[in-house]
Amino acid sequence: MTYDVVVAGGGHNGLVAAAYLAKAGRRVLVLERYDHVGGLAISARPFPGVDVRLSRYSYLVSLLPGAIVRDLGLDLELRRRRYASYTPKGDTGLLVDNGDELRTAASFRGVTGDEADLRAWKRFYNMVSQVAETLAPTLLHPLRQEAEIERLVGPEAWRDLFAQPIGETVDQYFGDDTVRGVVLTDALIGTFADPATDLLANRCFLYHVIGNGTGEWNVPVGGMGAVSGALEAAARSAGAEIRTGAEIVGISPSGEVTFRTDDGEHTVNGRHVLVNLPPAVLDRVMGRTPEEPEGAQLKVNMVLSRLPRLKDTSVDPRAAFSGTFHINEGRDQLATAYAQAARGEIPGLPPAEVYCHSLTDPSILGPELRGKAETMTLFGLHMPARLFRKNPEKARKMALDATFASMNAVLAEPIQDCLLTAADGTPCVEVKTPVDLEQDAGLPGGHIFHTDLSWPYADAGGWGVETEHERILLCGAGARRGGGVSGIGGHNAAMALLTP
Repeated sequence: MTYDVVVAGGGHNGLVAAAYLAKAGRRVLVLERYDHVGGLAISARPFPGVDVRLSRYSYLVSLLPGAIVRDLGLDLELRRRRYASYTPKGDTGLLVDNGDELRTAASFRGVTGDEADLRAWKRFYNMVSQVAETLAPTLLHPLRQEAEIERLVGPEAWRDLFAQPIGETVDQYFGDDTVRGVVLTDALIGTFADPATDLLANRCFLYHVIGNGTGEWNVPVGGMGAVSGALEAAARSAGAEIRTGAEIVGISPSGEVTFRTDDGEHTVNGRHVLVNLPPAVLDRVMGRTPEEPEGAQLKVNMVLSRLPRLKDTSVDPRAAFSGTFHINEGRDQLATAYAQAARGEIPGLPPAEVYCHSLTDPSILGPELRGKAETMTLFGLHMPARLFRKNPEKARKMALDATFASMNAVLAEPIQDCLLTAADGTPCVEVKTPVDLEQDAGLPGGHIFHTDLSWPYADAGGWGVETEHERILLCGAGARRGGGVSGIGGHNAAMALLTP
């Protein structure tokens, strides 16, 4: 059977591509190996007897352009968070309150002793905001050349965010170690790099601050499953055919796609094949030797019976945990953890951050749990896959124990005392290492971006989705300007086919 387009992989990018192409009248088939679509943008109930829809892997939305939401008519609500972040420091902490500039200023004075870093913060993020406003619209168009992007953002921003390591830039702007760390965490999400020397950290930083021209990370009402659900509905209503339980085992340059189901192997043909798989997986199914990437994060999903108490009694825990709560992520702490992980050691005081989805969107809690429980998502930095290869179970436990100890060091009580107990008597804690993501989700190296992030420009032009084979295009996070829950890779692959 022949289709205009076969989409290999039903993650959110594949659904975006399918919806655009089907709306344009193309005959589209989406093949997904799991019994559901959505990839890592899903909700799940991992704890027995606990009615909570957790965003199991990805959990916030920033990079999904409003244009895609409007084009596809997505029934989706993204809710803004009042508090950007809270970072404990001793018995006080740095609270960045989007709704109260005076409170934020007072918090800076309490942590740093003066307002020098507050002034630097405003100057730095004013520059970042201007870059976001400039870059975000370009992500849905053919790639600009490097020189053009340099001209668009201006010499200061180019130097500070593109040309020199982001660690140097942060050190030049800010004097306080805590403030430096808050800024640098955006350069290290899912990325194992030294921000003092490695421009990979710059690329990670850019993708975390330019979303929709604002860089705001918003809460998807109903959880991440609501994002994929809306995209699936758009693709199906446009006429795309979606087949689950179909694992891709072969793709040929001519557009022949072989997939395996419970009843054997099958083959279809596509005039074009859009690949929503990691590049390393594409290499394997095409019979090539892949270059294996390495992810670097620890994901811990929790359900709490109550929020933990803070050492800083002036801050309501509901405020602290509804934004990003930074744990031992000072500049020097990040550097120490990186050095330990690079030596093959689980960091002694793992840097991490948490937030509680249910504080902004209680709809993910079952009716009997609302007001009686909260969800908590933890994302740990500098946890590369190499740490978990030799003995995955032992390393997972060591990483969790160290991370809980790190968290408890900044709280007024152990987080373990706040965990809800599931129906089987176990605490509501789920841990995912890069090796777990490799095994459970098929991500080589557990890399959440499929491969290392790329600059959002290229002198070769194109849409950033092209491969050496004319009929095969990337449409997932591995495309240039891919990574994160954005739909940009799917949109751009569709536009590469629809735009003369």
